[in-house]
Amino acid sequence: MQRIWKRTVLLLGFLLVCSTASAADLILICNKGINLSTADARDVYVGDKQVEGSTKLVPVDNSSLQKDFLDKVVKVDSAKYASIWAKKGFREGLNPPAVKNSDAEVIAFVKANPGAVGYVSKANDDVKVVHKY
Repeated sequence: MQRIWKRTVLLLGFLLVCSTASAADLILICNKGINLSTADARDVYVGDKQVEGSTKLVPVDNSSLQKDFLDKVVKVDSAKYASIWAKKGFREGLNPPAVKNSDAEVIAFVKANPGAVGYVSKANDDVKVVHKY
């Protein structure tokens, strides 16, 4: 009985560590050439903030983290997000953010484009970390 109890406690601890780690792995990044604040993130991703200084902002979505990002940062579901961008496209001629499939693709895009903003689960020194959620 004691052996089963120990295994149960170990398993619960492991699951808690895993769920905590995955919940915290959302990092907003931008190109090193721009200064972006955490407060700007939602506005960038709904098309309300389009420039920073003299640099045009270029948001990019990460398909593997998009649901979490929309929930935590933009505070809308994917249907509402698509609706926002459909309206922006019709009214203002704006295109929705490009969608990349991995952290590596997002980081490469952000590094290569002066006004790029993205989100990843793990960042590196090639980009500026704006905020960790």
